[in-house]
Amino acid sequence: MSRYVLAGVAVLMVIVAGGFYAGKVYLEAENTRSTTTKVYSSKPAEETTAAKLPPSPVTKNEVKGQPAENVKKSTTGNTRTASTTASLSNVRRGWGIKRNDNHQQPEMPKAIRDTLARYDAYWIGSPGEKVLYLTFDEGYENGYTPKILDILKANNVKAAFFVTGHYVKTQPELVKRMAAEGHIVGNHTMNHPSLPDISDEEIKKELQSVEELFTKLTGKKMKYLRPPKGEYSERTLAVTRQLGYYNIFWSLALVDWVPMPGGPQEAYQSVMDNLHNGAVILLHAVSRDNTEALDRILKDARARGYTFKTLDDLVAKKS
Repeated sequence: MSRYVLAGVAVLMVIVAGGFYAGKVYLEAENTRSTTTKVYSSKPAEETTAAKLPPSPVTKNEVKGQPAENVKKSTTGNTRTASTTASLSNVRRGWGIKRNDNHQQPEMPKAIRDTLARYDAYWIGSPGEKVLYLTFDEGYENGYTPKILDILKANNVKAAFFVTGHYVKTQPELVKRMAAEGHIVGNHTMNHPSLPDISDEEIKKELQSVEELFTKLTGKKMKYLRPPKGEYSERTLAVTRQLGYYNIFWSLALVDWVPMPGGPQEAYQSVMDNLHNGAVILLHAVSRDNTEALDRILKDARARGYTFKTLDDLVAKKS
Protein backbone atom coordinates (compact mmCIF):
# COMPACT_ATOMS: atom_id res chain seq x y z
CA MET A 1 0.00 0.00 0.00
CA SER A 2 1.48 3.37 -0.99
CA ARG A 3 2.34 5.96 1.57
CA TYR A 4 -0.23 8.30 -0.04
CA VAL A 5 -3.03 5.82 0.61
CA LEU A 6 -1.92 5.34 4.21
CA ALA A 7 -1.88 9.08 4.73
CA GLY A 8 -5.40 9.39 3.32
CA VAL A 9 -6.70 6.68 5.66
CA ALA A 10 -5.14 8.43 8.63
CA VAL A 11 -6.79 11.74 7.72
CA LEU A 12 -10.19 10.03 7.34
CA MET A 13 -9.86 8.42 10.80
CA VAL A 14 -9.10 11.81 12.36
CA ILE A 15 -12.21 13.34 10.74
CA VAL A 16 -14.47 10.50 11.93
CA ALA A 17 -13.06 10.65 15.46
CA GLY A 18 -13.50 14.40 15.57
CA GLY A 19 -17.11 14.13 14.47
CA PHE A 20 -17.84 11.50 17.13
CA TYR A 21 -16.30 13.67 19.83
CA ALA A 22 -18.21 16.76 18.72
CA GLY A 23 -21.46 14.78 18.74
CA LYS A 24 -20.71 13.47 22.21
CA VAL A 25 -20.05 16.98 23.53
CA TYR A 26 -23.32 18.23 22.00
CA LEU A 27 -25.35 15.40 23.52
CA GLU A 28 -23.78 15.95 26.93
CA ALA A 29 -24.58 19.66 26.71
CA GLU A 30 -28.18 18.89 25.80
CA ASN A 31 -28.50 16.42 28.66
CA THR A 32 -27.11 18.96 31.09
CA ARG A 33 -29.52 21.62 29.87
CA SER A 34 -32.50 19.29 30.13
CA THR A 35 -31.72 18.46 33.75
CA THR A 36 -31.22 22.06 34.84
CA THR A 37 -34.18 23.69 33.09
CA LYS A 38 -37.34 23.90 35.22
CA VAL A 39 -40.45 22.39 33.73
CA TYR A 40 -43.69 24.18 34.54
CA SER A 41 -46.95 22.32 34.21
CA SER A 42 -49.83 24.32 32.78
CA LYS A 43 -52.35 22.07 34.52
CA PRO A 44 -53.40 23.00 38.08
CA ALA A 45 -52.68 20.34 40.67
CA GLU A 46 -56.34 19.98 41.58
CA GLU A 47 -57.21 19.03 38.00
CA THR A 48 -54.86 16.05 37.90
CA THR A 49 -55.93 12.62 39.03
CA ALA A 50 -52.66 12.01 40.84
CA ALA A 51 -52.65 15.17 42.92
CA LYS A 52 -56.01 16.28 44.21
CA LEU A 53 -56.20 19.41 46.31
CA PRO A 54 -54.47 19.11 49.65
CA PRO A 55 -56.94 20.09 52.35
CA SER A 56 -56.15 22.50 55.14
CA PRO A 57 -53.79 20.30 57.15
CA VAL A 58 -54.06 19.31 60.80
CA THR A 59 -52.32 16.90 63.10
CA LYS A 60 -54.00 14.82 65.76
CA ASN A 61 -53.83 17.51 68.40
CA GLU A 62 -53.61 20.71 66.45
CA VAL A 63 -54.24 22.38 63.16
CA LYS A 64 -50.93 22.58 61.33
CA GLY A 65 -48.94 25.75 61.80
CA GLN A 66 -49.65 26.91 65.34
CA PRO A 67 -49.00 30.67 65.11
CA ALA A 68 -45.96 30.53 67.40
CA GLU A 69 -44.37 27.76 65.31
CA ASN A 70 -43.46 26.88 61.74
CA VAL A 71 -42.99 30.51 60.73
CA LYS A 72 -40.89 31.09 57.64
CA LYS A 73 -40.25 33.88 55.22
CA SER A 74 -41.83 33.55 51.81
CA THR A 75 -39.11 33.57 49.16
CA THR A 76 -41.22 33.70 46.01
CA GLY A 77 -43.93 35.84 44.55
CA ASN A 78 -43.07 38.99 46.45
CA THR A 79 -43.86 41.39 43.61
CA ARG A 80 -46.34 43.95 44.92
CA THR A 81 -48.86 45.70 42.72
CA ALA A 82 -50.57 47.73 45.43
CA SER A 83 -48.39 50.39 47.03
CA THR A 84 -50.50 50.23 50.20
CA THR A 85 -49.18 46.73 50.92
CA ALA A 86 -45.51 47.38 50.12
CA SER A 87 -44.57 47.98 53.74
CA LEU A 88 -46.55 45.07 55.20
CA SER A 89 -44.99 41.86 56.43
CA ASN A 90 -45.11 38.89 54.07
CA VAL A 91 -43.91 36.38 56.65
CA ARG A 92 -45.91 33.25 55.96
CA ARG A 93 -47.89 31.86 58.88
CA GLY A 94 -49.74 28.57 59.00
CA TRP A 95 -53.00 28.84 60.91
CA GLY A 96 -52.94 26.66 63.99
CA ILE A 97 -55.25 25.83 66.86
CA LYS A 98 -54.36 23.52 69.71
CA ARG A 99 -57.46 21.51 70.47
CA ASN A 100 -58.68 20.82 73.97
CA ASP A 101 -61.46 18.69 75.39
CA ASN A 102 -62.64 21.03 78.16
CA HIS A 103 -65.10 22.87 75.88
CA GLN A 104 -63.27 26.17 76.37
CA GLN A 105 -62.27 28.42 73.51
CA PRO A 106 -58.72 27.75 72.27
CA GLU A 107 -56.07 30.25 73.26
CA MET A 108 -54.61 32.58 70.68
CA PRO A 109 -51.64 34.97 71.15
CA LYS A 110 -52.70 38.60 71.41
CA ALA A 111 -50.45 39.63 68.52
CA ILE A 112 -52.25 37.22 66.21
CA ARG A 113 -55.68 38.31 67.44
CA ASP A 114 -54.77 41.95 66.91
CA THR A 115 -53.55 41.31 63.36
CA LEU A 116 -56.72 39.44 62.45
CA ALA A 117 -58.90 42.17 63.91
CA ARG A 118 -57.01 44.84 61.97
CA TYR A 119 -58.08 43.20 58.70
CA ASP A 120 -61.53 41.94 59.73
CA ALA A 121 -60.48 38.27 59.72
CA TYR A 122 -62.43 35.77 61.82
CA TRP A 123 -61.74 32.44 63.47
CA ILE A 124 -64.15 32.25 66.40
CA GLY A 125 -67.33 33.78 67.77
CA SER A 126 -68.40 35.12 71.15
CA PRO A 127 -67.20 33.21 74.24
CA GLY A 128 -70.48 33.99 75.99
CA GLU A 129 -72.87 32.41 73.48
CA LYS A 130 -73.48 28.74 72.69
CA VAL A 131 -73.34 29.34 68.95
CA LEU A 132 -71.62 27.21 66.29
CA TYR A 133 -70.62 28.13 62.74
CA LEU A 134 -70.35 25.14 60.39
CA THR A 135 -68.06 25.35 57.35
CA PHE A 136 -66.89 22.89 54.69
CA ASP A 137 -63.92 23.03 52.33
CA GLU A 138 -64.59 21.78 48.79
CA GLY A 139 -61.57 21.19 46.56
CA TYR A 140 -63.04 18.29 44.62
CA GLU A 141 -66.17 16.17 44.79
CA ASN A 142 -65.92 12.74 46.39
CA GLY A 143 -69.58 11.83 46.19
CA TYR A 144 -70.71 12.98 49.65
CA THR A 145 -71.84 16.58 49.18
CA PRO A 146 -75.39 15.69 48.05
CA LYS A 147 -75.95 13.72 51.26
CA ILE A 148 -74.40 16.51 53.34
CA LEU A 149 -76.84 18.97 51.78
CA ASP A 150 -79.73 16.58 52.47
CA ILE A 151 -78.72 16.31 56.15
CA LEU A 152 -78.35 20.08 56.52
CA LYS A 153 -81.76 20.62 54.96
CA ALA A 154 -83.42 18.01 57.19
CA ASN A 155 -81.94 19.70 60.28
CA ASN A 156 -82.55 23.27 59.06
CA VAL A 157 -78.87 24.18 59.41
CA LYS A 158 -77.17 26.68 57.11
CA ALA A 159 -73.46 26.19 56.49
CA ALA A 160 -70.68 27.75 54.43
CA PHE A 161 -68.97 25.89 51.58
CA PHE A 162 -65.56 27.16 50.44
CA VAL A 163 -65.09 26.13 46.82
CA THR A 164 -62.17 26.22 44.39
CA GLY A 165 -62.42 27.16 40.75
CA HIS A 166 -62.04 23.49 39.86
CA TYR A 167 -65.04 22.64 42.03
CA VAL A 168 -67.25 25.31 40.47
CA LYS A 169 -66.29 24.17 36.98
CA THR A 170 -66.86 20.47 37.60
CA GLN A 171 -69.84 20.61 40.01
CA PRO A 172 -72.03 23.50 38.84
CA GLU A 173 -75.30 21.83 39.88
CA LEU A 174 -74.09 21.24 43.43
CA VAL A 175 -72.85 24.82 43.68
CA LYS A 176 -76.22 26.09 42.47
CA ARG A 177 -77.95 23.86 45.00
CA MET A 178 -75.80 25.22 47.84
CA ALA A 179 -76.77 28.78 46.97
CA ALA A 180 -80.43 27.94 46.32
CA GLU A 181 -80.80 26.25 49.71
CA GLY A 182 -79.48 29.27 51.59
CA HIS A 183 -75.91 28.23 52.27
CA ILE A 184 -73.00 30.63 51.93
CA VAL A 185 -70.60 29.78 49.12
CA GLY A 186 -67.15 31.13 49.88
CA ASN A 187 -63.96 31.48 47.87
CA HIS A 188 -61.14 28.94 48.22
CA THR A 189 -59.21 30.39 45.23
CA MET A 190 -58.86 29.19 41.67
CA ASN A 191 -55.75 27.02 42.01
CA HIS A 192 -55.26 26.63 45.79
CA PRO A 193 -51.87 28.40 46.07
CA SER A 194 -50.23 29.54 49.28
CA LEU A 195 -51.20 33.22 49.12
CA PRO A 196 -47.95 34.62 50.60
CA ASP A 197 -46.12 33.03 47.66
CA ILE A 198 -47.91 35.06 44.98
CA SER A 199 -48.14 38.75 44.13
CA ASP A 200 -50.99 41.11 44.94
CA GLU A 201 -52.14 40.97 41.32
CA GLU A 202 -52.03 37.19 41.28
CA ILE A 203 -54.09 37.05 44.48
CA LYS A 204 -56.65 39.30 42.83
CA LYS A 205 -56.80 37.00 39.81
CA GLU A 206 -57.12 33.88 41.99
CA LEU A 207 -60.15 35.31 43.78
CA GLN A 208 -61.87 37.10 40.93
CA SER A 209 -61.62 34.08 38.62
CA VAL A 210 -63.66 32.00 41.06
CA GLU A 211 -66.12 34.78 41.79
CA GLU A 212 -66.76 35.36 38.09
CA LEU A 213 -67.59 31.67 37.62
CA PHE A 214 -69.84 31.68 40.68
CA THR A 215 -71.65 34.90 39.77
CA LYS A 216 -72.26 33.70 36.23
CA LEU A 217 -73.69 30.48 37.64
CA THR A 218 -75.86 31.88 40.45
CA GLY A 219 -76.09 35.65 40.06
CA LYS A 220 -74.64 36.02 43.57
CA LYS A 221 -71.43 37.57 44.88
CA MET A 222 -68.76 36.15 47.17
CA LYS A 223 -67.44 37.89 50.28
CA TYR A 224 -65.81 35.18 52.40
CA LEU A 225 -62.40 33.61 51.79
CA ARG A 226 -60.71 30.60 53.30
CA PRO A 227 -56.97 30.88 52.58
CA PRO A 228 -55.64 27.68 51.01
CA LYS A 229 -53.85 25.46 53.54
CA GLY A 230 -54.60 28.08 56.18
CA GLU A 231 -51.48 29.99 55.10
CA TYR A 232 -51.47 33.78 55.24
CA SER A 233 -49.41 36.88 55.96
CA GLU A 234 -50.27 40.41 56.98
CA ARG A 235 -49.91 41.39 53.33
CA THR A 236 -52.39 38.76 52.12
CA LEU A 237 -54.89 39.74 54.80
CA ALA A 238 -54.65 43.35 53.62
CA VAL A 239 -54.87 42.55 49.90
CA THR A 240 -57.86 40.25 50.26
CA ARG A 241 -59.67 42.70 52.53
CA GLN A 242 -59.12 45.45 49.95
CA LEU A 243 -60.81 43.13 47.46
CA GLY A 244 -63.85 42.97 49.73
CA TYR A 245 -63.23 39.59 51.37
CA TYR A 246 -63.40 38.50 54.99
CA ASN A 247 -60.79 35.84 55.77
CA ILE A 248 -62.37 32.94 57.67
CA PHE A 249 -60.14 30.62 59.67
CA TRP A 250 -61.41 28.10 62.25
CA SER A 251 -61.28 27.03 65.89
CA LEU A 252 -62.14 23.33 65.48
CA ALA A 253 -60.91 20.97 62.76
CA LEU A 254 -60.18 17.28 62.22
CA VAL A 255 -57.80 15.06 60.28
CA ASP A 256 -60.77 14.18 58.10
CA TRP A 257 -59.57 14.06 54.49
CA VAL A 258 -58.40 10.46 55.00
CA PRO A 259 -60.44 7.59 56.49
CA MET A 260 -60.40 7.67 60.27
CA PRO A 261 -59.37 4.48 62.09
CA GLY A 262 -62.51 4.73 64.21
CA GLY A 263 -64.78 5.59 61.29
CA PRO A 264 -67.87 7.78 61.76
CA GLN A 265 -67.79 7.31 65.53
CA GLU A 266 -64.32 8.86 65.70
CA ALA A 267 -65.45 11.79 63.57
CA TYR A 268 -68.47 12.30 65.82
CA GLN A 269 -66.46 12.07 69.04
CA SER A 270 -63.70 14.36 67.78
CA VAL A 271 -66.22 17.11 67.10
CA MET A 272 -68.34 16.63 70.22
CA ASP A 273 -65.33 16.46 72.56
CA ASN A 274 -64.06 19.80 71.28
CA LEU A 275 -67.23 21.86 70.95
CA HIS A 276 -66.98 25.31 72.51
CA ASN A 277 -68.88 28.57 72.42
CA GLY A 278 -68.42 30.42 69.15
CA ALA A 279 -66.71 27.49 67.41
CA VAL A 280 -66.02 27.89 63.71
CA ILE A 281 -65.99 24.25 62.63
CA LEU A 282 -63.98 23.20 59.58
CA LEU A 283 -64.91 19.88 57.96
CA HIS A 284 -63.94 18.47 54.59
CA ALA A 285 -66.78 17.27 52.42
CA VAL A 286 -64.63 14.52 50.90
CA SER A 287 -64.97 12.50 54.12
CA ARG A 288 -67.38 9.57 54.34
CA ASP A 289 -66.83 9.50 58.12
CA ASN A 290 -67.88 13.14 58.49
CA THR A 291 -70.91 12.57 56.31
CA GLU A 292 -72.08 9.54 58.27
CA ALA A 293 -71.56 11.36 61.59
CA LEU A 294 -73.06 14.71 60.57
CA ASP A 295 -76.71 14.08 61.47
CA ARG A 296 -75.78 12.93 65.00
CA ILE A 297 -73.44 15.89 65.43
CA LEU A 298 -76.14 18.39 64.52
CA LYS A 299 -78.80 16.79 66.70
CA ASP A 300 -76.59 16.19 69.73
CA ALA A 301 -75.01 19.66 69.57
CA ARG A 302 -78.50 21.14 69.76
CA ALA A 303 -79.33 18.79 72.61
CA ARG A 304 -76.40 20.32 74.49
CA GLY A 305 -77.86 23.78 74.01
CA TYR A 306 -75.92 24.97 70.97
CA THR A 307 -77.48 26.79 68.03
CA PHE A 308 -76.12 27.02 64.50
CA LYS A 309 -75.66 30.39 62.84
CA THR A 310 -74.07 31.65 59.63
CA LEU A 311 -70.91 33.59 58.87
CA ASP A 312 -73.13 36.58 58.13
CA ASP A 313 -74.24 36.42 61.76
CA LEU A 314 -70.63 36.10 62.93
CA VAL A 315 -69.47 39.16 61.00
CA ALA A 316 -72.52 41.22 62.01
CA LYS A 317 -71.95 40.27 65.65
CA LYS A 318 -68.32 41.38 65.60
CA SER A 319 -68.85 44.53 63.52
